[in-house]
Amino acid sequence: MTIASSITTSFTRSQVRIAVSVFFFCQGLSFASWASRIPDIKTSLHLSEAGLGTILLALPVGQLLTMPFSGRAVTRFGSKYVLRIAIVGYALSLTTIGLVNEPWQLALTLFAFGVFGNLCNISVNTQAVHAEALYPRPIMASFHGLWSIAGFTGALIGSLMMNLEIKPNYHFWIIALFVIAMMLYFNKYLLLTPVSKSASGFRKLTMPHGSLLLLGVIAFCCLSAEGCMFDWSGVYFKEVVKAEGSLVSLGYASFMIMMATGRFTGDRLAYKFGRKKMVQLSGILIFTGMMIAVLFPTIITATIGFLIVGFGVSSIIPLMYSTAGKIKEVASGIAIATVSGIGFFGFLMGPPLIGYIAELAGLQYSFAVIAALGIGITLLIKRIKEITSANTKLHHA
Repeated sequence: MTIASSITTSFTRSQVRIAVSVFFFCQGLSFASWASRIPDIKTSLHLSEAGLGTILLALPVGQLLTMPFSGRAVTRFGSKYVLRIAIVGYALSLTTIGLVNEPWQLALTLFAFGVFGNLCNISVNTQAVHAEALYPRPIMASFHGLWSIAGFTGALIGSLMMNLEIKPNYHFWIIALFVIAMMLYFNKYLLLTPVSKSASGFRKLTMPHGSLLLLGVIAFCCLSAEGCMFDWSGVYFKEVVKAEGSLVSLGYASFMIMMATGRFTGDRLAYKFGRKKMVQLSGILIFTGMMIAVLFPTIITATIGFLIVGFGVSSIIPLMYSTAGKIKEVASGIAIATVSGIGFFGFLMGPPLIGYIAELAGLQYSFAVIAALGIGITLLIKRIKEITSANTKLHHA
């Protein structure tokens, strides 16, 4: 039985698609709102680079500890009901970040933010998979593109809030009220996805299929760079580029807008040039963009560098998921989950790694280390045979 035949809805597919898009947008807007105010919160709590890097671990730890349960919660209760609760929890936990007065409080609130963020991520992507099945063509990339658009929007709003000298607490409450209002209106259009009351227990851990392991390592490298840009781009612009006022968010905003652009154009480019060449080029772009920002840390050159990095990371994860799903030896769902799980550790470890290296050698040099991961992507993709055979299927996917 196909995914499309396993669900029914009384709404049009356009209504479903818009609703799922809104939830992707709200999740991206919430995360970007936090990211845009990291420099302010770092300053108000008098944190060093290493101190901030350590506390930033709390968010991915919350995500990581929730991973064994979020998928089962979605399977047990349905993605619609989990998403409704999770998005509200995500918005409210954002508001608590704006109330912190001590480093330990920031760690605690970020942990909660990570827990609800993971629940949102699993449930909204489950909705996206079933929404895509209602269409004769792939639309998954557009959902992730909207997350990136939300990130850019959140960066602009954050810049405006800083320019108006509005405290993070009030900023976050404005975002939270918007997200809750969107949930109350659009949740009725979400799909009732299949549930299983027997979803319990843990699967036995096994070594991934060889190509899946390589795809996962590539995802790890990409998400390390992406996590670095999310959490440290504002700090880099403030402390290395010496940007002032609203210009502190310029690097993050430029990264997000180019990542969104890349996600809306990536499928066509990959079909034209081939998946392997697209990933190789993306790795080179990550390295080039990072090194421009490292070697020439001025407003203009660093912004150009972050634009290049944004385009470089934009297509890698969708291409890794798509390729993993076409490996014949492994069921597509298991394959994608495996690549996603390995890649997530990059998102987990990248930001704190930046903090520790910055404490030892300086923030500028820590970005050079992340740049090297781009070369790693370019070299690793050459070893994967499945991505070549998948090229011919891209147009019909």
